[in-house]
Amino acid sequence: MVLCSVKDNRLARIWGLVAAQAARRGGRVEAGDVCAAALAAVEVTGAWLSAASGLQAGHLMQVTDEVSEQLAELQLTLGEGPSIDVAAFGGPALASDLAERESGRRWPAFAPAACQAGAGAVFAFPLAIGAIQAGVLGLYRDKPGRLSDVQLGDALLLADTATLLLLDAQAGQVDGVGEYDGHDGHDGLGGQQAELTRHRAEIDQATGMLTEQLDVGITEAFTRLRAYAYANDLRLADVARDIVARRLRLNPDPGLFRDGE
Repeated sequence: MVLCSVKDNRLARIWGLVAAQAARRGGRVEAGDVCAAALAAVEVTGAWLSAASGLQAGHLMQVTDEVSEQLAELQLTLGEGPSIDVAAFGGPALASDLAERESGRRWPAFAPAACQAGAGAVFAFPLAIGAIQAGVLGLYRDKPGRLSDVQLGDALLLADTATLLLLDAQAGQVDGVGEYDGHDGHDGLGGQQAELTRHRAEIDQATGMLTEQLDVGITEAFTRLRAYAYANDLRLADVARDIVARRLRLNPDPGLFRDGE
């Protein structure tokens, strides 16, 4: 009975933090509000939220800062990282020190790139109910440091909260209700930030264009898009934007080139 009361109090605190974030921006409570609430609840530097998309890192919906966005995009570009592990294996992925040998072994490309971006530790949690995979909640600290038992528990409650809000938003879209007008900078499912919506749309459009240009399937086209961004040390969204604007065209052969070069 006492344990239930403690958990209920912690859950009420989590919901209170999420609701307070929604009130500050003047909107209804959405999955994206969990990111901002996590900063205080778990004592992390930043957070990101992505919706499930197979075994990829998913569609990025919300970030709290530039480093969070970079960490999410690095995983999409490199094809490795905590969010990828969560999507593949279904459990939390915790790395309290990205500079440690273990982190480098797990993510040989992502770990050093994340350190360079400004992260010292990363933690990712599945948004799932049973077999339903809704997405991933990612957290980072700018300095190494493990989560305490209480912080880990709060992070799991935040992930559960985000799952319920995200699934509720998905159900609303399917039913044709609960549409949001985006007046507070949100424009999409569960409070997806408008700028992230545009970035993802450009990536999807560029991938579609590459299937025609290279005469390959959608998976291979996305792999080529990621490979070009990684090889040239460019952001995936920037490469996609150039392809959509026809400033960049990839060769059907392994050699890659820019128009006019």
